[in-house]
Amino acid sequence: MKAMTSKEVTKKVFNKDPLFILDVRNEGDFQDWKIEGENFEHLNIPYFDLLDGVEEILDRIPTDKEVLVVCAKEGSSVMVAEMLEEAGREVSYLQGGMKAWSEHLEPVKVGDLKDGGSMYQFVRIGKGCLSYMVVSNGEAALIDATRMTDVYLDFAKELNVEIKHAFDTHLHADHISGGRKIAEATEATYWLPPKDAGEVVFDYQPLEDGNVVKIGDTNIEINALYSPGHTIGSTSFVVDGKYLLSGDILFIDSIGRPDLAGKAEDWVADLRESLYVRYKQLSDELLVLPAHFMIIDELNEDGSVSEKLGTLFAKNHGLNIEDESEFRKLVTENLPPQPNAYQEIRKTNMGKITPDEEEQREMEIGPNRCAVR
Repeated sequence: MKAMTSKEVTKKVFNKDPLFILDVRNEGDFQDWKIEGENFEHLNIPYFDLLDGVEEILDRIPTDKEVLVVCAKEGSSVMVAEMLEEAGREVSYLQGGMKAWSEHLEPVKVGDLKDGGSMYQFVRIGKGCLSYMVVSNGEAALIDATRMTDVYLDFAKELNVEIKHAFDTHLHADHISGGRKIAEATEATYWLPPKDAGEVVFDYQPLEDGNVVKIGDTNIEINALYSPGHTIGSTSFVVDGKYLLSGDILFIDSIGRPDLAGKAEDWVADLRESLYVRYKQLSDELLVLPAHFMIIDELNEDGSVSEKLGTLFAKNHGLNIEDESEFRKLVTENLPPQPNAYQEIRKTNMGKITPDEEEQREMEIGPNRCAVR
């Protein structure tokens, strides 16, 4: 029986390949969060409904497409896949289940820098998180790294570069940051906006408007741009005069939510100021690289997530609401459920609690919910 890895499924998402997914988790878990792809089909039958056999669902499973059985941790999908194989069907199961899917990071090269070097985006396909590595002349900087730190460390080793800086655009509430852990492992400098760091219990380098950090010996500059609204300290980056790393302020298809610290009403004005004033002063030619994507349709042909700022000002509804009261209503009333365990995740990112690896996994399970609907 064949195991399919999260990397293989990610390739199918990027290539828009067809795939039939039999998801054997409970209906509520499936409805909340599932593996999405442009040409993926789904059938959700809870594992407990299949304990007596799979004969009743055989006519609902195609024979002309690849079939993948998915569960939370792998065990149930293996058992169902075995039953299907015994019934004469050729199927695969997802190695590591949805937990593995939640943690997979796929590096994608976004483009080159002016004086040599490259920008890489790490797509956390199952969670919607996006993180970045700026590489120049043997040095690297990371922005919004996830807790899967080995992926970045191995990638830097593969490129033969030394990680010198790790930045967080804000205090994250939907996933656990790996920035501090990477800084400790590499002796890099860890940067955090001071307005988000009032309760942190560790040392950090304050990331403030106008900070310029050079990477390598070339003129690759990471310029900090204070852009509050998602959090009071949210900070964007302009890299090399070419890329705008927008954190969780601006996405391709939406804008950031201001309520994850309980400050929605207080921060609406900051959010509007950042998007409608500060960002308006920037070049339309900047390529926006957000910290999350919301839906699979936001992926480009190569699997990356990006769009020019001018295009977003023309097409993103959140950037085109003239009436301030209508804008306030959108970002305070039109919000999805808050991320799972977001308060515990914030405390972890402050250094106040230190959950073990399994607890961190459980805290992060579920969809990305950083945007206004």
